Amino acid sequence: MKLDATDRRILKELQRDAGRPASEIAEIVNLSTNACWRRIKLLQEEGIIRKQVALVDAEKVDMGLTVFVEIRTSQHDEAWLERFSKGVSQIDEVVEFHRLNGNVDYLLKIIVSSIADYDRVYKKIIRTVPLHDVTSYFSMERIKETTEIPLDKR
Repeated sequence: MKLDATDRRILKELQRDAGRPASEIAEIVNLSTNACWRRIKLLQEEGIIRKQVALVDAEKVDMGLTVFVEIRTSQHDEAWLERFSKGVSQIDEVVEFHRLNGNVDYLLKIIVSSIADYDRVYKKIIRTVPLHDVTSYFSMERIKETTEIPLDKR
């Protein structure tokens, strides 16, 4: 599906607040409510809109510590990767899990309530498979955080 400017404006508005009715978004993007609703449904069917969620304030639910974890391994075989991916993906506190190129093999973003809570998660991670090096970085301040994908064509 090729996105046009109207689709991009709809997506931009949905990323800001997906809870608004289609009629409100339609007015902003200058479409009829039915036309806007049909476009939103098509964006969902095509998988461009994967799902709609509520964004929870981590601080207000006592999960205010963000930890970034770099992982290096000396093993790069498929069986190891499968065990590692499966094990880490099952840890709820891991909210992002990336395989990288360069000096670091994997990067995790973990949300926990405290350093002791992180230690519990760390122990789960190191039980999954043998690891060469694990380095943790505790976020001191969240300067910018967004879930919005930039959609403006450059």
